Amino acid sequence: MIQIVEHAPHEGPDAIGVALKAAGLPTRVCRTWAGDPVPDTADDLVGLVVTGGAMAAYEDFPGRDAELALLRAALDAEIPVRGVCLGAQIGWADVRMTEAAHTDALFAGVPERLRVLHWHGDTMDLPAGATLLASCDRYPMQAFRIGGSALGNAVPPGGGRDGGRRLRRRLPEEAATAPGLVESAPAELAVLARHRDGVFKCFAAFVAARAEQTATRAFFTRRAATWEERFADDGPRYAAAVDRMALRPGARVLDLGCGTGRALPALRAHVGDAGLVLGIDLTPAMLTAALREGRDNDGHLLPADACRLPLPTAALDAVFSADLINHVPAPAMALREWARVTAPGGTLLLYHPSGRAARYGSPLDPDDPFAEHNLRPALRTAGWDLSRYEDAPHHFLARAARVAG
Repeated sequence: MIQIVEHAPHEGPDAIGVALKAAGLPTRVCRTWAGDPVPDTADDLVGLVVTGGAMAAYEDFPGRDAELALLRAALDAEIPVRGVCLGAQIGWADVRMTEAAHTDALFAGVPERLRVLHWHGDTMDLPAGATLLASCDRYPMQAFRIGGSALGNAVPPGGGRDGGRRLRRRLPEEAATAPGLVESAPAELAVLARHRDGVFKCFAAFVAARAEQTATRAFFTRRAATWEERFADDGPRYAAAVDRMALRPGARVLDLGCGTGRALPALRAHVGDAGLVLGIDLTPAMLTAALREGRDNDGHLLPADACRLPLPTAALDAVFSADLINHVPAPAMALREWARVTAPGGTLLLYHPSGRAARYGSPLDPDDPFAEHNLRPALRTAGWDLSRYEDAPHHFLARAARVAG
């Protein structure tokens, strides 16, 4: 779901809403100007769009604290965020793209210089850690990016399909302070609209391409801080599962979807100081929790996508994966990727501290991908040979060997 926060009835989603709809992305609108409460969690979001409203960047408004909390939650979970406004009410100005804009996923197609109509006169400081993408003399913060997923911009403008009509209604009022504004407006607005729509289309494609990852990351981010407390009894269970892998000293092993790293101490104990232990997770907040628990003493922690591992072919001797395969968007692709990074004869252990009946209830669905008659051929197709399958009341365990070829 894409959450749109709308501050004023004349600043609706419009053009960006059209781009999101064209990409097949469902949206919901929080109309703060009508009294709608701002959502108190980002759990179910794959994108967040905040449209213009307040006439000054630091102006207070109803729901401001709740909105800032939602933005912080979205940034923490690396949910794609788009903040859109129109700029400053000073007439036309040349906006320059920075060097960083040339390689930006959204702004790479925008011209080096672009004439922009600015709408109101406030300015703001560049957020800490942000990368400036576009600037002009009167309003330096035209566009910026925070991390790899959040973008704030006044250019190209955020106005919707009726933006041109609204601007043209105001042009006579501005003509006295901005000579030539009326005459140049239609052509200039057409250029702006073309680039605006291009950027919005790129944003929609960006959101759609990573929607499954975003949903997973959003779900686990809010829970990461209390994960160890909630599952404090799992340590011995994970250690018992690792025992079943028969790891040898010096082996190279990966805990995939490591979360807070509960399996890392047991993996390190088996491979010893000469072995290599990696812990990979998609959610940075989980890795932060693992660091708090000191799990970096047992293995190297890396943020990465389970379907696109930053590892060379045959780099590992074993992969441990607890309660992950049901969270990846493409399980078959994931199993193939795990086979790619595992040397022939290496081990894969799929584990959960509860059996399927305890998790799903009875009777079990025969189409469940974890049923043996479904899991075995899926593993075989991906390059694994299932050698052990246990679906007990208190655990699920499937062990497979990497086949050659």
